[in-house]
Amino acid sequence: MSSNADKFLAAAADFPEDALADQRVYEHPLVQRYATKEMSFIWSPAMKFTTWRKLWTALATAEQELGIEITDEQLEEMRTHLFDINFDLAAKKEAEFRHDVMGHVHAFGDVAPKAMPIIHLGATSCYVGDNTDIVQIRESLVLVKRKLVQVLSILKEFAVKYRDLPTLGFTHYQPAQLTTVGKRCCLWMQELMLDYERVCIEIEKLPMRGVKGTTGTQATFLELFDGDHEKVKKLNTRVCELMGFEKSIAVSGQTYTRKIDYNVLSVLSGIAQSAYKMCGDIRLLANLKEVEEPFAKTQIGSSAMAYKRNPMRSERVCSLARYVIGLPNGAANTAANQWFERTLDDSAIRRIILPEGFLATDVILTLLANIADGLHVWPEVVRSHVMAELPFMATEVILMECVKAGGDRQELHEAIRVHSMDAGAVVKGEGKPNDLMERVAKDAIFAAVHDKLDTLVDPKLFVGRAPEQVDEFVTDEIDPILAENKDLLEQQSLDTVNV
Repeated sequence: MSSNADKFLAAAADFPEDALADQRVYEHPLVQRYATKEMSFIWSPAMKFTTWRKLWTALATAEQELGIEITDEQLEEMRTHLFDINFDLAAKKEAEFRHDVMGHVHAFGDVAPKAMPIIHLGATSCYVGDNTDIVQIRESLVLVKRKLVQVLSILKEFAVKYRDLPTLGFTHYQPAQLTTVGKRCCLWMQELMLDYERVCIEIEKLPMRGVKGTTGTQATFLELFDGDHEKVKKLNTRVCELMGFEKSIAVSGQTYTRKIDYNVLSVLSGIAQSAYKMCGDIRLLANLKEVEEPFAKTQIGSSAMAYKRNPMRSERVCSLARYVIGLPNGAANTAANQWFERTLDDSAIRRIILPEGFLATDVILTLLANIADGLHVWPEVVRSHVMAELPFMATEVILMECVKAGGDRQELHEAIRVHSMDAGAVVKGEGKPNDLMERVAKDAIFAAVHDKLDTLVDPKLFVGRAPEQVDEFVTDEIDPILAENKDLLEQQSLDTVNV
């Protein structure tokens, strides 16, 4: 008798050959379901291979400027056909030569025949491969920076709006001293601000690989320039300039150090950690019914439980963030295992983790902006939770006021301890509201505060400097970032992720 698995395999084998023909290839969810057009474009074949052509053109331009016999006509032919890529021809040539770079050299030469003899002159495959990776990383970091700034801008408005709304603070997810809703938002913002600073550093410090040759010695270019070391150095500098970089990595093997990939993915991991923290908090607050993420009018929270309002956006952020958080491990192992001047075991994994890391981070930040922009607070629910716990927190204030009025601290302390234990028993054992203040109000030993109990348990008296901390944090830390990036805030996304 066949097992269920055997029956399934048999059914798969019998699948009609023409059935669902356009749906029989795996689709990557980051691209098909989540990614924005902006980040997807940066890691697209169009971006990759036009950058290869720009690099070849930059190399030929610099070589001509330094005396290599390359004509203006050849350069103009290359510049004219930067975007005229015959991908079918490139694939055909790659299959013939078993080499992707040579496939595209020939595809470029097909539309720029006069330039064909000087395309890729003196270069190795990593000249276009690694330098293009760096260009894509830089463009991706710039987009990530823009989206971080937008998220910070939206969260700032939320923090300011709720700067002084008292809410329960939690340690160990147990009620602790009060904070404010706005101050808690500042905790999220501070982590994202630190991520922003790391992104800015990576953009500023990111070096191009440059013109380094097969093992990083620039030997082929030294030969090309008849042993003129200064011209080889100028070639490297000029190519970087033409590609918009101020510097190249000082030394390399065949590839740029894969430590750069690790550093970049570590920054993305940091963003994912911050996003997970924020959305984890929102998920917990949604359970308390204090805060809710945006919920569309026709959105279905559960197919079975119609009343549910699941925090699905925050859950999606956490899901994607969990993936990004783990990516630096692969980059670390890749960096550690680069033998001597290079091995090829870095190639396949980098094709996956670099684009996926940025695509997922892009989605995360787009979702964060959407969540923050529609984050809804229920102040009365927040207050009810505060008032359920505040009587216990107010006992020290009550005690001190009674002592000031001439009471015996030890007797007062014992009385309030007993009342607290009894009130706690009512809350936990009977499920009734906290009646500690009622007990205090009826006990003559606390007569000194009976006429001002309401003011002694005003939540705003227990938030410390939280409102002022919000003001100071926004003014000192966030506003300068927003002012510095005013142009980024004005830029509109090409599209929005499916939120």
